[in-house]
Amino acid sequence: MRKGTNVPIPAPSVRIELGWRTGPGVPDADASALLLQESGKVRSDGDFVFYNQAAHASGAVRHEGKRATGGAVTDTLSVDLSGVEPAIHTVVLAASADGGSFGQVPGLYIRVLDTANGAELARFDSEDASVETAFVLGELYRRQGAWKFRAVGQGYGTGLAGLATDFGISVDDPQPAAAPVAPSVPPPAPHPVTAAPPAPVQPPAPHTAPVRLTKVTLTKESPTVSLTKQGGTSGAMRVNLNWQMRKQFKGWGSKLGRAMALHSDLDLDLCALYELTDGSKGVVQSLGNAFGALHQPPFIHLDGDDRTGAVASGENLTVNLDRKDQFRRILIFVTIYEGARSFADLHATVTLQPQHGAPVDFSLDECTVPSTVCALALITNTGAGDLVVQREARYLVLERGVSPQRTVDHAYGWGMNWTPGRK
Repeated sequence: MRKGTNVPIPAPSVRIELGWRTGPGVPDADASALLLQESGKVRSDGDFVFYNQAAHASGAVRHEGKRATGGAVTDTLSVDLSGVEPAIHTVVLAASADGGSFGQVPGLYIRVLDTANGAELARFDSEDASVETAFVLGELYRRQGAWKFRAVGQGYGTGLAGLATDFGISVDDPQPAAAPVAPSVPPPAPHPVTAAPPAPVQPPAPHTAPVRLTKVTLTKESPTVSLTKQGGTSGAMRVNLNWQMRKQFKGWGSKLGRAMALHSDLDLDLCALYELTDGSKGVVQSLGNAFGALHQPPFIHLDGDDRTGAVASGENLTVNLDRKDQFRRILIFVTIYEGARSFADLHATVTLQPQHGAPVDFSLDECTVPSTVCALALITNTGAGDLVVQREARYLVLERGVSPQRTVDHAYGWGMNWTPGRK
């Protein structure tokens, strides 16, 4: 699609895919959505869906998370058009850059996909970005009782804060909203008003505090964070792992790295060792179909086993923070089940996304040892109703005949008995 053009959207539910190519020096990007009244403004801060506020109160718009595959990254929103409240006229689809501008983000695009069958209904490629740190890439809007998608391509130089305040969102420490900096199309003519009387408006409850846009990044120098201090005190917390192949292969792993880059069957398993306050211990993993449970012990659930890399949101562990007082400690780790002999030549990003509160993310350093198991993060109950996340990023080398799970157990003193398992 060209900027300013529009197409009908016949599907009752769609998936919005924001995508780009990653690499050295490429900033991260985040998808977001703003639900607007006919006035062009939100009703309240609850009409903003993004990484810190992953679901609209109506359930019609959700932030589904990121997926990295073969040097490409996607961030996804789901929109149930049939469930969007009558008072909402437009769903603005935006992107914000984290750590740079969109001029440094190659191959930026937005796609609208039919949720039912995955068919592409619309696509807009952004080709003229420069210093912008936020973009309105497109919008879904009502027209004569039906939904349409318009390619917008409007840039902002004030990041997500400036974009959000422009549409009426109250943010903590907002930057002044600035005029758009990217070339824009003339504003569309007002949409005609149908003869039907307006439906009664039931606005969501107003927020008691401004929206927080902050993220938390753990580093070697600052490896820990309190979930309570970041607002993650209840609800569900999703743990997501995204791996990418490095393009440069060096040293002892060069031949191995090139072989891995050509291997399409790389199967990585996200797992968790847990210990509850009643002394019970166990593991949540796809091996042995030990997927756990969210509303009964161990209050940790693995959503599935993505063996092909085709699942848009990857593999996710979900932790029930409403039961945080029953956790003693949780160790999140990942193993290579098949398709590679080591984590060499892989990069990874780990994101812990509480339902309430700022997301916590960190990158894993390059592996320099022949390892097939990596401890990602240790979550510990401090005994004061708080969970502390510690970045581990620890690659472990297996001894002959010792499984990855037993190796992690030994390294962290879990003290469990292990038997062979299979998928």
